[in-house]
Amino acid sequence: MEQCGKADEFRGAPWVPSLLRWFASHQRVLPWRSSPTPYRVLVSEFMLQQTQVATVLPYFERFLRVFPDLASLAAADSDAVLKQWEGLGYYSRARRLQECARIIMAQGGAVPDDFDALAALPGIGAYTAAAIASIAFGRHYPVVDGNVLRVQARLRALPDDIGSAAVKKRLYESLLGTIRQVADPSGFNQAQMELGAMICLPRQPRCSECPLREWCRALVLGAATDYPRKRARQALPTAEVAVGLIFQRGRLLIMQRSAEQMLGGLWEFPGGKIEAGESPAEAVAREVREETGLCVRAGQALGVIRHDYSHFHLRMHVFVCEEAGGVRQSRLRCERPHVWVTREALADYAFPKANHKLFALPAFAALSWECPPSAKG
Repeated sequence: MEQCGKADEFRGAPWVPSLLRWFASHQRVLPWRSSPTPYRVLVSEFMLQQTQVATVLPYFERFLRVFPDLASLAAADSDAVLKQWEGLGYYSRARRLQECARIIMAQGGAVPDDFDALAALPGIGAYTAAAIASIAFGRHYPVVDGNVLRVQARLRALPDDIGSAAVKKRLYESLLGTIRQVADPSGFNQAQMELGAMICLPRQPRCSECPLREWCRALVLGAATDYPRKRARQALPTAEVAVGLIFQRGRLLIMQRSAEQMLGGLWEFPGGKIEAGESPAEAVAREVREETGLCVRAGQALGVIRHDYSHFHLRMHVFVCEEAGGVRQSRLRCERPHVWVTREALADYAFPKANHKLFALPAFAALSWECPPSAKG
């Protein structure tokens, strides 16, 4: 990293050499960093969108074992891809990553090294295109993610809301001028992201260890934690839903969400939103009837599953459903893909995290699938 030169060689950014020296000696060993092939960088950047490195690591290793290259990913069954992504969240990323693989294979099989060509692929915006172009191909495009925004907001004591598109654009243009002076654009981008992840932390920045402390205006003001400035977040709404477990001869009914929906392609149990003035038990009977044509009533209540998403809180009331007029597969009327699965086969399908919380309940594990408690007597 010493190739970056002296501080006075970086017009308007004298902190760059110190940043790169720090990164050279403190960077974490990461699988996509130690072997930055275009495919590995592509997969890692999709996984790292809105997700921390520590969360991504086990998924990345497992995903690469199953899909070691573009060809295997492009040819894979979509459900198999979602299964390997299961638990990582933001599942549209998995679908778009596979779309990218299929498009790239159709175009010759090489990840494009051009920023505009990368940005034209599904699921790749300016940030991801810049990351892939710089890390995989050494192109001089700055990455402006949450970590970089925090570092730069403190370095400059930026008074503006960093959520503003105009502010992000100004920072991008400023960093574009800086990165063009750097011999190693990959190192420059990764160094800023690493600094934000390891030193310039959101709530407890480790300013005494920061290689940029000499130039940090927020530190000079004694107000590091006052930056970055953000618009106050509104309180998140809570979605109340009710779902039903419907058994038939030792099998459980599951349904697949459409690709256009949130959590698209994942599997779930029939059910839906609890309407105003409706009890959870009434809601599950109505939702099951509307979705499947089956006439059921709520039996054993297994509990209420709580899960937080980025834009709402979920409270999911879970019931074992009893017959109300007979539950037979021949009477099932369902437009969505659906399967009656055995207990053993349940693990072959990808479910949202909220459902995995259900699977972890002792009451769920104790259910007799041949004759669930709610159906006895």
